[in-house]
Amino acid sequence: MPPNFPPSAREIFVIIHPMQIPDRIISQMELRRNTGERGSRMWIARDGIVYDVTDCPKWRTGLHENLHFAGQDLTDELPEAPHKDEVFKHDCVQIVGRLASA
Repeated sequence: MPPNFPPSAREIFVIIHPMQIPDRIISQMELRRNTGERGSRMWIARDGIVYDVTDCPKWRTGLHENLHFAGQDLTDELPEAPHKDEVFKHDCVQIVGRLASA
């Protein structure tokens, strides 16, 4: 990354740079199975990337803010959220892989 980029651009580069995303392809069915039920992890998808939010306090019950369920693609819902992309920078959020095309 060139050093003359402003800090915000460097942060975005680190988040979305392809080298940071595992090569694993996650099917829609695999995403839907990871809801936190029966000991499974809690995964969500956004813009084609699958995230593990199991260790995040706001996802403890598998339902975020009584609005969003784990195991779903939340791409269309996140633009209306009160927070921005910074939530995907939290230490409790892990990138799992890329969501397979439908």
